[in-house]
Amino acid sequence: MSLSQKLADLGIDLPPVATPAGAYVPAKVHGDLVYTAGQLPLVAGALPATGKVSDGHGKVVPASDAREYARLCALNAIAAAANAVGDVDRLTGVLKVTGFVASVPDFTAQPSVINGASELLGELFGDAGAHARSAVGVPVLPLDSPVEVEVVFTLD
Repeated sequence: MSLSQKLADLGIDLPPVATPAGAYVPAKVHGDLVYTAGQLPLVAGALPATGKVSDGHGKVVPASDAREYARLCALNAIAAAANAVGDVDRLTGVLKVTGFVASVPDFTAQPSVINGASELLGELFGDAGAHARSAVGVPVLPLDSPVEVEVVFTLD
């Protein structure tokens, strides 16, 4: 089944590609790979939440919400990669995911947050969605985003 059909079956519309916030492109093709820039969980050009991820004290983003935002980052990465190659169905798999979680110092569940992105990619790409991954805690991300995800896709 094609990626476009899987997206349709799940009721997922790819978002528009986010305008870069600096001097870079959203995705770059090299050989049979597409590298995305770090993608924020932008929805209609805005972040759904800002702040640090935590298990729940102070002004923070709950880890369960951040997991959903990581999923949005993955969708934005698919959109950026599809735009770079002209057709979402040219994307055949996922090679590597790097996820960043802006979190409070004692938060250690970054991998479970980035699972939001990894699980969506696995659902969409099946076995070809199995990927190497890093999930890194950082003190702050652009625009005070709670998460950022970059993906390396394989091409047909």
